[in-house]
Amino acid sequence: MKLFTIGFTKKSAETFFTRLKEAGVRRLVDVRLNNVSQLAGFAKKDDLRYFTKTICQIDYIHLPELAPTAEILDPYKKAKNGDWPLYEQQFLNLMRARQIEINTPRELLDGGCLLCSEEKPHHCHRRLVAEYLQQHWNDVQIEHIP
Repeated sequence: MKLFTIGFTKKSAETFFTRLKEAGVRRLVDVRLNNVSQLAGFAKKDDLRYFTKTICQIDYIHLPELAPTAEILDPYKKAKNGDWPLYEQQFLNLMRARQIEINTPRELLDGGCLLCSEEKPHHCHRRLVAEYLQQHWNDVQIEHIP
């Protein structure tokens, strides 16, 4: 099973959609808590649904159950340098409590690309989701699209 991840920050629409298409992504899986972001003009849910289908011939789905809660995300974002180890532990606990490995249909993620706003996966929950599922499903190959 191949699972991609991508962030849209610091990418033009051309770069973003070209990379999705070239990677062979079948479905863009939006894992943001708030998918009506103003960070990039093309990253709002309705625009993404249209652009992914029209430009890339791929589907779009929003899975907020793979996003952190506001109670976890807000303190991390508001802190000057955010406490990543605390955020990571809280989010891992949340994924365990939600049992995402049981409650998330594999067919939605096979060939899918987890989308978040962070430019790189290092300090982003999309990486944590991908790695968590890799540990539980065993056959997941992760590719972070730059």
